[in-house]
Amino acid sequence: LASEGLVSLKEAYVDGTKIEANANRYTFVWGNAIKTNKERMVKQIDELWKFAQSVAEQELNDTVPLDFKTIDADKVNQAVKQIEAAIRDKAVPQKVKQKLQYVKKNFPDKLNQYKAKDKVLDGRNSYSKTDTDATFMRMKEDHMGNGQLKPGYNVQITTNNQIITNYDTFPNPTDTLTLPAHLDSFKALYGHTPETLTADSGYGSEQNYACLEASNCIGFVKYNYFHQEQQGVRLKKYPFAADHLYYNEAGDFYVCPMGQHMNKVATYKKKNDNGFEQTLTKYQARNCNGCPLRGTCHKSKENRSIEVNHALNKHKQKARELLTSDQGIKHRKQRPQDVEAVFGNIKQNKGFRRFMLRGKVKVTTEFGWIAIAHNLKKKTA
Repeated sequence: LASEGLVSLKEAYVDGTKIEANANRYTFVWGNAIKTNKERMVKQIDELWKFAQSVAEQELNDTVPLDFKTIDADKVNQAVKQIEAAIRDKAVPQKVKQKLQYVKKNFPDKLNQYKAKDKVLDGRNSYSKTDTDATFMRMKEDHMGNGQLKPGYNVQITTNNQIITNYDTFPNPTDTLTLPAHLDSFKALYGHTPETLTADSGYGSEQNYACLEASNCIGFVKYNYFHQEQQGVRLKKYPFAADHLYYNEAGDFYVCPMGQHMNKVATYKKKNDNGFEQTLTKYQARNCNGCPLRGTCHKSKENRSIEVNHALNKHKQKARELLTSDQGIKHRKQRPQDVEAVFGNIKQNKGFRRFMLRGKVKVTTEFGWIAIAHNLKKKTA
């Protein structure tokens, strides 16, 4: 299609949609439930350990101390053995003996099950038992209107002239973490990245801006409050937000609404779910006592403090300049009718709202056939 001049591989429009998996909606595994159950286990073992210390402190002092911050089947078995040995000749209530036997019988098997489930989760918060690659997500097609979570995949596509040039499926429900891998797959297909890439605010993160910059790709990518900023709504709604405070780059300090300097007090690093490391800087005012703006400026009981990501702010400034340029306005107008129209055709006109196959590899192949059919239809239209 590119060789025939029907599509350009230099300009890319990216968007994603959630498509329901061919999986049971009610057979699920939740990562938070596993975490909560492990915490309960740790609490019960810790209570047994403390009881054993109260009646047999000397016996336990002679054993190897155990750390219950992390827990597994081997550690539970070891703890049970030590507790049993320590209280063997002691007067122990029947209730404690029963609890110890319950822990000995059930906890190791449960923890081995949780270990296997954590391996399947692989950093996700949920999966379906009938399609373990599918993650529970909120779908736009919610006929019951109750925000029900359904197993699905996040399908990402790149289009030009309403023709799909690249597609991927992801298990994570948000678009933010998908762009680097999606850009890599585009490069693997064509040997180069597009010259320009346009996407909505769901992709506006430091990692994505840095990825586009490293790929020498001009990114017309909105950040989360771009439209509010352009319309002046954000300034009216949040006049004392951190991004509205004056920053003195030479002195590395912010100025609060009352003219007080907010000096740097800490710098630390944080990683996102993709392992991308961000550097955050904390600034704090010296004294907010008696300030007439305190109630509207901030709600903290202490002096006001803000967290700033300077690298992200620089990326946003560059994105703002690109988005408000003539070329940026042109791409922003083109994006909805280019990429969103493709999803509208596939889901609304063709009725493709649920996969027929299971597993990420098969699901990706299935959407590949959908993409080919869509492109052939566009070619002959």
